Amino acid sequence: METEQLKIFDDHRKQIGVATREEVHRKGYWHEAFHCWFVNDKSIYLQLRSDKKKDYPNLFDITAAGHLLSHETVQDGVREIEEEVGIKVLFNELLPLGVIDYCITKENFIDKELANVFVYKCNLPLEHFTIHEEEVSGIVTAKFHDFSELWFGEKETIHIKGFKIDNSGNRVILNEYVGKDHFVPHEIDFYQTVIRNIAELL
Repeated sequence: METEQLKIFDDHRKQIGVATREEVHRKGYWHEAFHCWFVNDKSIYLQLRSDKKKDYPNLFDITAAGHLLSHETVQDGVREIEEEVGIKVLFNELLPLGVIDYCITKENFIDKELANVFVYKCNLPLEHFTIHEEEVSGIVTAKFHDFSELWFGEKETIHIKGFKIDNSGNRVILNEYVGKDHFVPHEIDFYQTVIRNIAELL
């Protein structure tokens, strides 16, 4: 995976070449990603990242997301949805929220993403989700209103419910309260921008 080839961009979003995923994160090149948030009038769906993930294991994140490889278009990114959570979605069923850039920096890791962000309106029960356990270890829902209040500083914790896969391959019910520290540390402004844009669609 670290040898995957990704397109890299300058600060003006102009492509300047191709680099491996390892080099992209080591040197902090801008690169493209695909994000899809599943939502409905009441809830937002969140994935629990696998404990096998190198980056941000065991944290809640976007319903389905991943890097766009150097040979892929934004439309190709829809593959991430079925790969990660087992739901087949057509690109024309997605609602675009635009390209949102953000940066996460930690020791020896700089993640500068140009995220092509989409929404999929979904009312599926969680039983319909089949997760790819190398990538994802669970799926939960939270009330969209609560999710919004968490990232706008109006709540410290929110209620999530769903399931995760334990080490024996069994589905275990998740029903708990979580705070910001249980989520991938995208910039707060990123979460707020996504929430505002989703709210306009609901």
